[in-house]
Formats: sequence, C-alpha cells, structure tokens
Amino acid sequence: MIVPAGRRSFLKHFVRNENGSVLIEVLITAPVLLFFTIGILEFGNIFWQRHQLATGVRDAARYWSRCQVAGFTSSCSPDIARNIAFYGNPAGTGGLRVPGWNTAAELVLTPATRAALPSSSGGYSEVRAAGNVDYQPSPLLGMLEIGTINLSYTHVERYIGW
Repeated sequence: MIVPAGRRSFLKHFVRNENGSVLIEVLITAPVLLFFTIGILEFGNIFWQRHQLATGVRDAARYWSRCQVAGFTSSCSPDIARNIAFYGNPAGTGGLRVPGWNTAAELVLTPATRAALPSSSGGYSEVRAAGNVDYQPSPLLGMLEIGTINLSYTHVERYIGW
C-alpha cells in the first residue's frame, strides 16, 4: 500500500510527538490502580465486619458465662446476650454491629437456656457462642457476582457465674 506524502509526514509527526504519551499511560494504568484500590477497600471491609462479628460473639459468650443460676434473682436471658452481640448493649438499641446480622439463628449459645447452665462453678464447664453472617458486599463487588461470602466465629468461655 502506498501512503501519500502528506499522510506520511502526518504519521511521522504522530509517531515522534510525545504530547499524548502521558494520556496513553494514564489510560493504561488507571483501570489497574482502580481495580486494586477497590479490592483493598473491599477486603478491608470484609476483615472489619469479621472483627465486629468476633467482638459481638465474644461479648455474648462473656455475658452468658457469668449468668448465675442459683443464689439470687438474675435477669440473665439469651435475648440479652443476643442484643449484646448484635447491638453492643443489653437493650438492643442503636445500629447493628454487622449489617444484616440480627436473627437469633445467626448466634447460637450453648447451653441455650439459663436453666441448662451449671448449678455451681466448682466443676469445669464451658459456655460456647457461635455466630455467622453473610457478608453484605458493596455494589462494586456485587457487580462481579462472586457469590456469598460467609463470615463465622466461635468463642468458648469458662462458666464462672456472678
């Protein structure tokens, strides 16, 4: 193919001109940097939500392990333990620690009832709390359709009563 002289000089000028090189470099690197930035923020959010889940489960187990069965009238209940886990306070007010984590099935306390707790703290007994929740992704991660990410945590406390 024969290129006319006018176009030949235009092509030489285009190849030698460096004015657009910065634009081309930005167009190549910006999507890569944006992808890594979104990934870092999303994984940070996953780790933060798992940390909040672990904190709630530990708090519920700590409360439940200190419930006294005999001796004096106690207001311990699994509902209060769940409120402490989900909201961070016994009343169950305020925002959730982890978005979407607020159903009783997502926090399992063992033993499940106050009556099943040991009657004395003389022997070694333990209280177990296990929590799980499906991660609520950001819209950007949701567009990738990765699937459900399940966060879970289990904590065991020695039963000591109050």
